[in-house]
Amino acid sequence: MSDATFTFRVDESLKDQFSAAAKERDRTAAQLLRDFMRDFVSQQNEALDHDAWVRRRVQKSLESANAGHLISSEAVEAEFAERRARTRQRVESQS
Repeated sequence: MSDATFTFRVDESLKDQFSAAAKERDRTAAQLLRDFMRDFVSQQNEALDHDAWVRRRVQKSLESANAGHLISSEAVEAEFAERRARTRQRVESQS
């Protein structure tokens, strides 16, 4: 792995505070910045992966709906009314 230099400007007070906080953790500011950069890249990759997963699921659902695999709102309402009734019965029997 070849190293590259990353140069940017930051307020002197922030630099001093960051360096002191890093030193308290037995790390250098550069080590922490590399860690933060790795974490950020990882989070962005996870977000992209999740977004791709959601898009695949939505596409699959759209294809299913377009193929006529639908459930009527009445059937959904009836199923969840039954679930709510069972839950109420469980809660009341535990009281």
